[in-house]
Amino acid sequence: MLNLSVSGMATLRARSIDLVPLVAIGRARIAKRAIDIVGACLGLVLAAPLMLVVAIALRLSSRGPIIFTQERCGLGGRRFRFFKFRTMVEDAEDQRASLTHLNEMRGPVFKISRDPRITRLGAILRKTSLDELPQLWNVLRGEMSLVGPRPPMPDEVASYDSRQRQRLAVVPGITGLWQVSGRSTINDFETWLELDLAYVRRWSLWLDFRILAKTVIVVISARGAQ
Repeated sequence: MLNLSVSGMATLRARSIDLVPLVAIGRARIAKRAIDIVGACLGLVLAAPLMLVVAIALRLSSRGPIIFTQERCGLGGRRFRFFKFRTMVEDAEDQRASLTHLNEMRGPVFKISRDPRITRLGAILRKTSLDELPQLWNVLRGEMSLVGPRPPMPDEVASYDSRQRQRLAVVPGITGLWQVSGRSTINDFETWLELDLAYVRRWSLWLDFRILAKTVIVVISARGAQ
């Protein structure tokens, strides 16, 4: 004879109710990944001619690789190779240590508004955000998303506290709340962190669509770019 207590049925019912939002979130995550794949494929196909022009211009304008690769941290701190068009001189990474005193960001982030390592063509690529196009390949590989926090470097993550590590709870993105809320005009890591944590807590597909729409406006206006 099957014996179900009232408390047991209540627990079962509560667990069933708890599963509803988990299933909804799971489906939304699957939808987000599907959007990333479709968006990255379309982006790579449509931007291919422009990327070819940028590649030729980089080859003719300065020494160094066309694609700059760097180790970054993604979901849960997992490391991956991050791609973008090179915007700096060939030995830019070697020069970084000598420029730490010029860092304008408060917190575990390195950023200089007038970085002497940036080439003339690189400045144009950054202002128009064309340097970010190769990251569509990172999106296609599942290492990044179209929308999410920017992927930090391992040495930055190494100095994170438990609260700061919360920004690693989602897949990093090409664009996010930071980019549509001021980009490089924000020079305080705490403000940047709050934007990332707000995204982690409030994430939804609707929020992603809103950020993507605002990104188009920001890129066209070049607001906050450097």
